[in-house]
Amino acid sequence: MTAIQTQKRYFSPTEYLELEEVAAFRNEYHDGEIVPMTGGTAEHNQIAINLVTYFQSLLKGKEYRLYVNDMRLWIPRYREYTYPDVMLIDGKPVFEGDNRTTVINPSVIIEVLSNSTKNYDKGEKFDYYRSIPEFKEYILVEQYQPYVAQYKKTNEGWLLTEYESLDSVLTMYAIALQIPLSEIYDLVDFIR
Repeated sequence: MTAIQTQKRYFSPTEYLELEEVAAFRNEYHDGEIVPMTGGTAEHNQIAINLVTYFQSLLKGKEYRLYVNDMRLWIPRYREYTYPDVMLIDGKPVFEGDNRTTVINPSVIIEVLSNSTKNYDKGEKFDYYRSIPEFKEYILVEQYQPYVAQYKKTNEGWLLTEYESLDSVLTMYAIALQIPLSEIYDLVDFIR
């Protein structure tokens, strides 16, 4: 039996952006490779909505910009385009290139974890995000149980704090606000 080897096609960032403009579904870009994004669950969607709604009410009138999973993030050091679930930018957004669809300066990124992406979100993707000079806080939200991991940038490195109860309150340092886990998980059914 002969093994057939297929050759991967690598795309330039420009080719990726052109394809993404007409794509029926969103794709991420990983240093030349286009990677289709998986669909989200009802729980994933509810958590993202809860976060955005909560932030929107508390940050109204302040100098923060709030973006959800349709806003693309460019990470030049690693040649990565990604779509974080929630991004907060302190002050004005800095856009990549001539478009208004891709930012480069989030201070807070929140990812809702799924079984298919959690290892990537906790590992390589966090490595990529840490190369962003403005990036100060990374929040990972589990969708199948009450669990939030918070990474806060300090002078000594990144400090991890974990929250595992609906009675817990997440204190966000980069934007100086608190959010109860009960708000994050409002209307979420913990089903696997």
